[in-house]
Amino acid sequence: MPTFNADQLLSIAVQVLEGAGVPPADAAVVAAELRDANLVGHDSHGVMRLVQYVQMIDDGFVKPGGEFEVLRDAPAFAVADAHFNLGQVAATRALEIAREKARAVGTATVMVRNCNHVGRLGSYTHRAALDGFAAQMAVNSPGPGGVAAFGGIDKKLGTSPISMAVPAAGDAFVLDMTTSATAEGKLRVAFQKGERVADGLIIDGEGNPSTDPGDFYKDPPGAILPLGGPLLGHKGYGLSVMLDMFCGVLSGSGVARDDLPRGANGVWLTLLDIEQFLPKGEYDGWVARYIEHIKSSRRMPGVDEILLPGEIEQRRSKQRALEGVPIPEETWRQIRETAERLGVELAP
Repeated sequence: MPTFNADQLLSIAVQVLEGAGVPPADAAVVAAELRDANLVGHDSHGVMRLVQYVQMIDDGFVKPGGEFEVLRDAPAFAVADAHFNLGQVAATRALEIAREKARAVGTATVMVRNCNHVGRLGSYTHRAALDGFAAQMAVNSPGPGGVAAFGGIDKKLGTSPISMAVPAAGDAFVLDMTTSATAEGKLRVAFQKGERVADGLIIDGEGNPSTDPGDFYKDPPGAILPLGGPLLGHKGYGLSVMLDMFCGVLSGSGVARDDLPRGANGVWLTLLDIEQFLPKGEYDGWVARYIEHIKSSRRMPGVDEILLPGEIEQRRSKQRALEGVPIPEETWRQIRETAERLGVELAP
């Protein structure tokens, strides 16, 4: 597989996005999010998304340069309409607004409707945590989903990810997870690599268990199972339903819409300014005690270390910053093909 460093990934993404008509400032925001996703090892939200985003622009679902319009504004909350600009641009603006409000009054919630795919949620909550906030962010899929309801076969739900982050030990704890058994992007990565996926993640178009990611894309299409799989999927299913209510209905983005492509998002973002809840020294003391409490546990056979949320990404980011990011041959072929179609000569 070809390997690229961080600067090359950023350059590739900027070139393709600008070639598709994205304003330079917005292209820089999206490109940085894609690059950073690759660096922390979430390749499903990295530069492989360029092909999808360009297609969505061509289809008229992504409207580059769309206005971020604040519809309702109050000291502790806001509701905004992204007018279908690229999701990373809208989510970045939502985070800026939430920061300002939470600093002023202690907490803030920002809902965003008519937003496209925002990318890796952990990026936004991590940044907030580094600024001293406790952060929660979740999105739904107002349009077509890829996840079956518990006991169902058809794609009725989105992967509905949720992220939470808090400052910890000079960095942060960052939880970033789907309420489905896997993310669709991870299926796409496996499919492009020609690999199979683990048991309990997907079903084929007839409802049978499958480990072939290609079954998800066939006709009749398969579906991703809710988090918990065949046995405990009612838990992930319940979370997904409630996130549709919060992220979709309360934001005004909607649910079960047939006028949107897969990849649209309704956004729910909440920040709490930690120092307005308790002194920083007291907070840091509790966190340090908690880390020691968890890390001191006896470990199961074969386990070398107990990790806290976000530690894997922190380590992988340092590793990939040194060694580069491998991109599957098929992903790179599709990116080159897209660039050529746009008349862009990639010069990483």
